[in-house]
Amino acid sequence: MTKFSYLALGDSYTIGEAVDADLNFPSQTVALLRKKGFDFDNPEIIATTGWTTDELLVAIEKASPKHNFDLVTLLIGVNNQYRGYAIEKYKREFEELLQKAVVFAGNKASDVFVLSIPDWGATPFAHDRDREKIGKEIDAYNKINKEISLSRTVNYLDITAETRRALSDPSLIAHDGLHPAAKAYTEWAEKLSKEVERSTLNVQR
Repeated sequence: MTKFSYLALGDSYTIGEAVDADLNFPSQTVALLRKKGFDFDNPEIIATTGWTTDELLVAIEKASPKHNFDLVTLLIGVNNQYRGYAIEKYKREFEELLQKAVVFAGNKASDVFVLSIPDWGATPFAHDRDREKIGKEIDAYNKINKEISLSRTVNYLDITAETRRALSDPSLIAHDGLHPAAKAYTEWAEKLSKEVERSTLNVQR
């Protein structure tokens, strides 16, 4: 049986801030794929709460992950928006990160999945913020990462709409009032695992 490997790149949404490590979306994705009969190693995760695109680039250089992962995911940008960084900076650095992600996937763009940035404006943490402004800025960032992803023919998973349901479904938010709950990560993992299985794994196995 083929052994599969998975590299997850990102920030708090990838490491799973405020939930147990086995409940973040990379771990739940692997668990779901194992149930389908795919022999996955535990995901290798390069992610820390608060990271921006430039901080993730530095961390990747330090970690020096191997190449030829069977699956690579990238979800980054919310902290660029939160800190008010120039959107051109995000565009430049996201493109560099995506290029690295493709290299880590053995130059197979079909094995790379970009996830859209969640809208933290829909959380209790943002109750006294301008939620409309946050949402528009998140949309602008996602427009960029989607255009770049599609231009490089990598897979793109839009999860932003799901995160906005938190306004009416508090069970999607963790105890800290800001980060996703395990239930939200389950939704992402179910969506991702189906796409991964459809697009890459059955071909590789």
